Amino acid sequence: MVEAARTLFGTRGYHDVPAEEITRTAGVTRGALYHHFGDKQGLFRAVVEEVERELTAEVADVLAAPADPVAGLATALAVFLDACLREEVQRISLTDAPSVLGWEAWRELESEHGLGLLVQALTDARDSGVLVDMPVRTLAQLVLSTVMEAARMIAGAADPDQVRAETQQVLATWLTGLIRTG
Repeated sequence: MVEAARTLFGTRGYHDVPAEEITRTAGVTRGALYHHFGDKQGLFRAVVEEVERELTAEVADVLAAPADPVAGLATALAVFLDACLREEVQRISLTDAPSVLGWEAWRELESEHGLGLLVQALTDARDSGVLVDMPVRTLAQLVLSTVMEAARMIAGAADPDQVRAETQQVLATWLTGLIRTG
């Protein structure tokens, strides 16, 4: 059911996909939808969580690769911003999730999936002496908020490729200012 819903939500959006179409496409009854997810919104949340887990895994793979912390963060940022160009990510995670789940619930999901990874990457950079010494958790929350705003800018842009390039440039320059010099 999650797979069918993900395909439908990713191509048409939450509001344009009736629950009956999801159950028909998945080959299940409406009762199964209610039993497993409570309602269409519960199923949507499961879809959002699946997308977020996959995005987090993509970024984690880059951060786990042997590289210096700054290069790892820059590459991870690029991987995430590239993912924001995907129609499915734009529609499900960046456009529909905040409105369907509510801003607070969406922010909690973003934090659950991305914040821990970011805290660890920034801690590693600080501990290796590359990052200016500062409260990492606060920095991570601010970086996550900024990156998520960049993601939403990409999703809502008339020219997503251009906005993606601009956000990469601005964020990379901003993050470079956190690197310890000398």
